[in-house]
Amino acid sequence: MVLENLGNSLRDVLKKIGMAREINAELIKEVVRDIQRALLQADVNVKLVLNLTRAVETRALQEKPPEGVSPREHVIKIIYEELVKILGSAKNIQLKPQTIMMVGLYGQGKTTTCGKLAKYFQKHGLNVALIAGDVHRPAAYDQLQQLAKNTNAGFYGVRGETKAPKIVREGLMQMKDYQVKIIDTSGRHALESDLIEEIKRVAAVANPDEIFLVIDATIGQQAGPQAKAFHEAVGITGVIVTKLDGSAKGGGALSAVAETQAPIVCIGVGEHIDDLEDFEPTRFISRLLGMGDLQTLLEKIKETGSEEEMEEQAKKMIAGKFTLKDMYEQMESLTKIGPLQKVVSFLPFAGKIDDKQIEETQARLKKFRVIMDSMTDEELENPNIIKGTRISRIARGAGVETKDVRELLRYYEMSKKAAKGIMSDRKMRKQLEKQMKNFTP
Repeated sequence: MVLENLGNSLRDVLKKIGMAREINAELIKEVVRDIQRALLQADVNVKLVLNLTRAVETRALQEKPPEGVSPREHVIKIIYEELVKILGSAKNIQLKPQTIMMVGLYGQGKTTTCGKLAKYFQKHGLNVALIAGDVHRPAAYDQLQQLAKNTNAGFYGVRGETKAPKIVREGLMQMKDYQVKIIDTSGRHALESDLIEEIKRVAAVANPDEIFLVIDATIGQQAGPQAKAFHEAVGITGVIVTKLDGSAKGGGALSAVAETQAPIVCIGVGEHIDDLEDFEPTRFISRLLGMGDLQTLLEKIKETGSEEEMEEQAKKMIAGKFTLKDMYEQMESLTKIGPLQKVVSFLPFAGKIDDKQIEETQARLKKFRVIMDSMTDEELENPNIIKGTRISRIARGAGVETKDVRELLRYYEMSKKAAKGIMSDRKMRKQLEKQMKNFTP
């Protein structure tokens, strides 16, 4: 999960509030100290931490909870609101034809992010071309060309050419039929004057709609000075923070960038080409505190299949029909979203489920899919016929024991009853119908 250690520490704070006999000044001061410790360990600036915790303490001690809100809920809401503030404003990527120029220092993940961004636009129905404007790093051309191949994006580059503006000018002409053009540019180990001059020349040729700065989360608070320097030099329109999934300094990077007033547009949360997310401070903090982020989960589910498939599955559930084939398709959808740990992080109070439970569940679901691969279409559509010799045949085909097949069938029956229970609840059924209707554009 993104910033796992910080998330665990903050969820422990909420747990302490929830288990307290009463909300008093002593508890508030203890909670404030815990928040300070958690944020400092995540490399958030000391001054920023003190300002945030001072605001939490003042509000928690002086503000009266609104009518219908308990003191516990009110304190948690205050913590949530103050954490959102330190992340600043976000900027949504415009899903329209445009030219984007990517800038950043060496080793920040700029070229890889070009590929991720291409995939992002493709998921939203736009065709994309990648232009190799990095003329200094020898492997940049090959890397971008491979990313274009992997994402079925257009590609333009001239191996051995040393003039970036020339490549970009020709590339934009050659790739003019593509809706989105993403330009990779050269980096340096430091923000040197020749790098700035080259970026300015490329920008003059490209006339980009957006200039995105790519910054590695592992540099922590140093992300702030970098973002500020690039912003002053070339007027960046947004920041993409990479490698946020494994960085203990991620909190420092995010908060430092926010202080520069340069909006964060996306965050990189993994190594896969799909591991790029829109940055929404409210959703991000909600996940960090274990409150879940169901809206993002729904969006990711939507990306894994067509609207027709989603609508068909919803209709089957509403009609009370649920087969092993349906369950298999749901497991496939979950796999496309990412590892189970990632999926769980979107659910409310995910912190209550430990890593060992998630790993065991992931292994069990993987085994279930192998077992279902050994079934015929008839068995998947009508699980009631799976008995006796069929169970033995399926177990042999899957390389498992018969007890594993029976465990799958028990799991299926439980899932079927759960779906039936939801559909028998008239209020819940109407809510699902409404959600599916609203979710389908």
